[in-house]
Amino acid sequence: MSKPFPVNGAGLGLRREKLDEMLEADSNNALAPVDFMEVAPENWINVGGAFGKQFRHFTERYDFVCHGLSLSIGSPAPLDEDLVRSVGKFMQQHGIKHYSEHLSYCSDNGHLYDLLPIPFTEDAVHYVAERIRRVQDILQQEISMENASYYTPAPGSEMQEIDFLNAVLSEADCGFLLDVNNIYVNSVNHRYDAIAFLKQLPAERIRYAHIAGHYNEDTDLIVDTHGADVIDPVWAILDSAYEHFGVFPTLLERDFNIPPVPQLLDEVRQIAAMQEKWQTQLARRPQAAQKTPA
Repeated sequence: MSKPFPVNGAGLGLRREKLDEMLEADSNNALAPVDFMEVAPENWINVGGAFGKQFRHFTERYDFVCHGLSLSIGSPAPLDEDLVRSVGKFMQQHGIKHYSEHLSYCSDNGHLYDLLPIPFTEDAVHYVAERIRRVQDILQQEISMENASYYTPAPGSEMQEIDFLNAVLSEADCGFLLDVNNIYVNSVNHRYDAIAFLKQLPAERIRYAHIAGHYNEDTDLIVDTHGADVIDPVWAILDSAYEHFGVFPTLLERDFNIPPVPQLLDEVRQIAAMQEKWQTQLARRPQAAQKTPA
């Protein structure tokens, strides 16, 4: 059975460089389309002073989720349990509803400054799932793992991406952060059917979703940058996801080349409009079925 979503509606990432602009927008009620916000905890833990007060302004008014950057769940290095405890304290301090991370790794005796793919193997499934369970034990709550973009399969892979992802989520008994753009990026880079991949995901584990833009390096190489507007094929995957799974909370990611807040809100409104469309259509489906002659 699916668990309740930790947040609802359409969300927007809170970036430090946009704080002043978002504060002004909030004072004018211009952020009304935003139902929840997301931050990387590493960028905000122990932040005080003016930034801390501004952050508190938003956490007192909006639901928040955390999306971590440095847990490095697939790393051969020991799990950073001090980081996990700091994240837990940060979440309690600000009433943050949920914590998600990348199903990848970014460290081994030091940070590697990139998100690298985990080998798709049975051994890796067991190793990663055990580490996820440990994080959940420390936090005393469920976390979610995000399907990651990658540009070359890790050496030694013996499973398909979808099988590896589903196996980890099941063995770890954790939530799933569905990154719609990453499905599109990987489908182009690794030549698979995005919708077929989507339909194999575990609906009951979806906690919320990301949607973002990217950069076309070549006709067959897309880089997941979160630095551009969302394109139509990515919107189409989100549309298919709502049709297939039902409506779930969805957040717009924009990490650089960040436009003015009104432009960001246009895309947040597009998420909300798509959610409203499918909530209406899915609500009518049982009624339509009842009216169908036998």
